[in-house]
Amino acid sequence: MAAPLTSVAGMMALLDEKDVKLQEYALQKLNTLVDRFWAELADSLARLEELYEDEAFQQRHLAALVVSKIYFYLGEFDEALSFALGAESLFDVDQRNEYVETLVSKAIDQYVVQRNTPGSPEINANITSIINKMITRCIEDRQYHQVLGIALEAQRLDVIEHVFSTTQDKTLLTYVLEMAMGVVNAVEVRRQVLQLLVKLFLSLDEPDYFSTAQCYVYLNEPQPTSELLRTLLQCSDKDDRAVLVAYQTAFDLVESATQDFLHHVRSELEKMKFDQEAPKQQVISILSGTETIRLYRDFLHDANNADLMILKNTKDALDAHYSAYHSAVSLSNAFMLAGTGSDQFLRENLDWLAKASNWSKFTATAALGVLHRGSLTEGLDILRPYLPPENNAPSSSVYSEGGSLFALGLIHTNHGEPILELLTKTLRTNTAEVVQHGAALGLGAAGMATENEEVYEELRTVLFSDSAVSGEAAGYAMGLVYLGTGSAQATEEMLQYAQETQHEKIIRGLAIGIALLHYGRESAASETIDALLTHKDATLRYGGVYTMALAYAGTGHHASVSRLLHLAVSDGSDDVRRASVIAIGFLFFRSPEHVPELVELLSESYNPHLRYGAAMALGLACAGTGLDSAIDLLEPLTKDTVDYVRQAACMALAMILIQQNEQLNPRVQVARTTFDKIISDRHEEAMAKFGASIAQGLIDAGGRNATIGLRGRGGSSNTSAIVGMALFTQYWYWFPMAHFASLAFTPTAMIGVTKSLELPALEFVSHAPPSLFAYPPHLQGPSEKKPEKVETAVLSTTAKSQARQRTKEKKKAAADSMDTDEALKPEEEEPVQDKPQETAKEQPKEEHLPNGSRVTPFQLKYVTLPPEARYTALRPLAKQTLHDLSSARELDMSATASRGGILMLYDRDPSAPFVPAKPKPKEDEAMDHEAAAKALAATSDDDNNKAQTSVKRDDDNEKQEAPSTQDVEMDEQAH
Repeated sequence: MAAPLTSVAGMMALLDEKDVKLQEYALQKLNTLVDRFWAELADSLARLEELYEDEAFQQRHLAALVVSKIYFYLGEFDEALSFALGAESLFDVDQRNEYVETLVSKAIDQYVVQRNTPGSPEINANITSIINKMITRCIEDRQYHQVLGIALEAQRLDVIEHVFSTTQDKTLLTYVLEMAMGVVNAVEVRRQVLQLLVKLFLSLDEPDYFSTAQCYVYLNEPQPTSELLRTLLQCSDKDDRAVLVAYQTAFDLVESATQDFLHHVRSELEKMKFDQEAPKQQVISILSGTETIRLYRDFLHDANNADLMILKNTKDALDAHYSAYHSAVSLSNAFMLAGTGSDQFLRENLDWLAKASNWSKFTATAALGVLHRGSLTEGLDILRPYLPPENNAPSSSVYSEGGSLFALGLIHTNHGEPILELLTKTLRTNTAEVVQHGAALGLGAAGMATENEEVYEELRTVLFSDSAVSGEAAGYAMGLVYLGTGSAQATEEMLQYAQETQHEKIIRGLAIGIALLHYGRESAASETIDALLTHKDATLRYGGVYTMALAYAGTGHHASVSRLLHLAVSDGSDDVRRASVIAIGFLFFRSPEHVPELVELLSESYNPHLRYGAAMALGLACAGTGLDSAIDLLEPLTKDTVDYVRQAACMALAMILIQQNEQLNPRVQVARTTFDKIISDRHEEAMAKFGASIAQGLIDAGGRNATIGLRGRGGSSNTSAIVGMALFTQYWYWFPMAHFASLAFTPTAMIGVTKSLELPALEFVSHAPPSLFAYPPHLQGPSEKKPEKVETAVLSTTAKSQARQRTKEKKKAAADSMDTDEALKPEEEEPVQDKPQETAKEQPKEEHLPNGSRVTPFQLKYVTLPPEARYTALRPLAKQTLHDLSSARELDMSATASRGGILMLYDRDPSAPFVPAKPKPKEDEAMDHEAAAKALAATSDDDNNKAQTSVKRDDDNEKQEAPSTQDVEMDEQAH
């Protein structure tokens, strides 16, 4: 038996021989031994490199391979790759070992960098060869996701097309679409990918019009979108399915496109002529948004499951005379009942409502806009008692009037055409600064992304009046109206005025307004971002952070993340540092699992502003996910030593745990208990109570029938939600801004509609235990206690006599007991049998859900339509569906599925009579808004006299710096 080899010195000596064959023999042996003896071979690197450089040496490529392996084991991967490329065909990418996989990964990275760097030198042909071989191997192994990822990063559109032509798999195209929006940072490259996807989606045997329309939204191309709808509508007289696809596409566009985009599509359709005009008018009606609003409002109203006992307990625990507490309960009520139109809590608590004063009155009135959001036809009538009087009649309260104008804008968010004229006229004619403040915020909400030049000019006029209160709102609204346009003129004049004014509030409004202008513009916003982030004014640097957050929202842009983290630990302003951490949440909402790791150290920082920012970043990015790693970081922050950190932790927990119950996630109950404890603790500080109260509203948003998420149902960015949450975070300076959070509430309904947009009688099947997705149980009211009997007074002498008597009785009982035991001894005692316990009722493994029911994001993947049902959905109910829905082991709650919402149904038996879904009669008593308006107006007879003093007293010092209870009571503007 040969002794094991302990050295390669002999082989290395052969390399110096003059005989070429000996050198070749030595190289072949060393190539097989390098894994064991690389450390010894490192001394001969110079000789091996000489052999490689000798072009006359026939085995020079083998020498390069041996050198490459030595450098690999030395940890010099760049050198290892360089010589591996020199080995050419001897470097076999098909081998599965650490050496090959590491260098292939290195080659891909280098290839991607060179492909993405303009002006880089020509790519080494050997690297290209390695990449092509790797792609071929992946395709042969059916590792399509891996090869598509490489193709996207390397900008190889030919590979994407090749993979699709090989597989004809539509799901791979959907994967590319998601990756293009989340991974590809170069705007032009993403545009090319989307254009390719449009071609491929339409080339399918059954073209995917839904995904094609989504690509057009990303490309901001309304003209091809209207052509797509025209193609479908032209088939209306031949194919019912084509019409239904057109309707479904229109519904999807309403949920993902801006007002301006939809306006252009409608305008183009109105110019077109069709044989049948009815389907065209139906599509135009859907694109106006009115049908979506009607269906969701009916759902939110009928399915409202809000627990008003929670609100009552919070109201009783917080003194309404403190404006911060009154605003907290107003906001909690607004969020908890958002979109339901339910005024029950306000009707039952008019005396509490009447305690509002000044800005808390503004907040309470604006909350009506959140409650009645989407009431486009009734909104004006509901708010009429609160609106500024016409014909120069005396004002009842400028605060409730300003709040009502803001509420009107919130009701018409993204559908502002009917009321833009009214709000603009009020802004122009009413000189009260509080009223202008409300009108401007209302215009921003209603006119979002309309690019309405007239509205913008009116807002600019208000801005130039240099009023701190109305000017701040004008700054926000200007950015909202021109959302995402990146207008150079608007940017320049807003930045210029921000540098001229002395009011910090106006500077802040303009800074966030500029950020809104550059929403979604990514690298096109880099010049503005640089100008703001290098400015000496901290408030403008704060705006620069939000500009970066909104410009790159959802992209996870690496350079931006690095810059934000640097600002978070280096900037001299706590406001900038806090915002830099919050911004990480906006960048990573598409991949929330990365955020806990990114902010873990920041959540433990000595600086409470960074801890606050970490909590908010987790809440924004992980909203609705129930992510355990995020909750692990937040739970300790609810016990933080600083009140506003506890405040943020509570709100973030609510956002993450929304629409989950104790069965699905036991940590929900811990969070709810934490909110209650903070609110009821008399020694807790005001700002922590404020946050816990808001959290109660957020976790039960929309009557427990809405979720919070910055992604749309189809995976696209939810513009309204992103903008709404960016403005919500400004509550730190100004409480009424919190109302914008309602823009992020998405109803979680499964609504199937027919061609006539009616709900048929239909049942979906949820293949999961009903308790997993049930509503949380309502709180029980305090039970009535029976009056206790008053004990009769007992004299000491009587007590002693009774004690002696009890002692005698005990002795006698003991003696009797002994006699009895003796008598029973011979007999066997019967064992005492426990009463049989009732077995718990076995829970059903599935449930049937009527059409128009709540289906949470976690539940979507378990929901199907019965195969025998009369109606079939035009597309899958969810993007992700489990294969074996009836199997308990498939109950995976680790991720949510998207889709649901409004689904067009195809009727397989159109001749059968139509059976409508059973309505759920649940009519709320109409609120007497005249009485409520009088209650608000009667709060203080001199409100209007105080208004000017209150506004002038505003020295832009509303920052949330943990005010004392006395501060909260004395000055409702100080936060």
